[in-house]
Amino acid sequence: MKVHRSLRLLIKLPSIQSVRHSSSGSSKPLKILTKHYEEISIPVPWGKIAGKWYGPKHVRPIVGMHGWQDNAGTFDTLAPLLPSHLSFLSIDAPGHGLSSWLPAGTSYHSIDLVLIVRRLMDDYNWDKISILGHSMSSINGFVFSALFPDKVDLFVGIDVLKPPIRSARQTVDGLADRVEATLKLERRLKSGSEPPAYEWDELVNRLHEGSNKSVSLESCKYLLQRNCRPSTHEPHKYYFSRDNRLKSSLFYTLHHEVPMEMARRIKCPHLFIKALQAPYYERKEYFDATLAELRNNPLFEYHEVEGTHHVHLNEPEKVAPIINSFINKYRPL
Repeated sequence: MKVHRSLRLLIKLPSIQSVRHSSSGSSKPLKILTKHYEEISIPVPWGKIAGKWYGPKHVRPIVGMHGWQDNAGTFDTLAPLLPSHLSFLSIDAPGHGLSSWLPAGTSYHSIDLVLIVRRLMDDYNWDKISILGHSMSSINGFVFSALFPDKVDLFVGIDVLKPPIRSARQTVDGLADRVEATLKLERRLKSGSEPPAYEWDELVNRLHEGSNKSVSLESCKYLLQRNCRPSTHEPHKYYFSRDNRLKSSLFYTLHHEVPMEMARRIKCPHLFIKALQAPYYERKEYFDATLAELRNNPLFEYHEVEGTHHVHLNEPEKVAPIINSFINKYRPL
């Protein structure tokens, strides 16, 4: 494991020195308040998985995993509020943040992150893992906890409970669309052209609007720190640096009985937090049925909070007490 030190309280954004933003039009450095961490690099066959390690290296961390097209910065505001006796490792999924893209000619799939968790455990020689996942990674934490129930000592999921169920028509149409989209994106990458670049204020607004305003304007900087680069062609402009092929990612296409069976197999302490201003991403009857099955696990907890899909990033103080109480119960000092 290669380790790069970045133990700073004020982290400047991607242009290193020149990223500036002000709603009034004035120019000033945009900085991020965060907790001490180390940038780490975990080798994988196609490159590296990048991450931010908070706390002592000799303590097995809670592993934080982000949502689709987000990155490790999604936990920048929550990490300082987590229990201080434990470490926290927030990773970038393949193609996201500072992690390597998958090789040309391959596609991203939901199961990728399940494999990443196993690779992570092998790399660090962990027998158990503690998972904190948001959105896409809450789904994958659910799947991992079902596939490997003896390897998870606690799992916290935020806002998306499990793989959403789609109708047969949606599934078939969606697969066809994503195959075509994949080929289109491959042609664009092969051309070597730089993605569209934007002034800083516009970049922030595009992220805000692109998340259906789930990520607040103020919170955008935490994701953009690892998600944009200065344009080589247009001074003072920036482009999104994640792998564009993520837009045609292949997601789980499961019958309703599959996540129900998964729910029955999860035996670890399991906390799920639902943001009330976020959608369910599927018919609520599927959510409710799986939730009822999960309640058969005596170690399962369910909480609801006011906030958007990114409530953990925008308003971490709403979820931190719930998460900390749960973590302290199952991984106490």
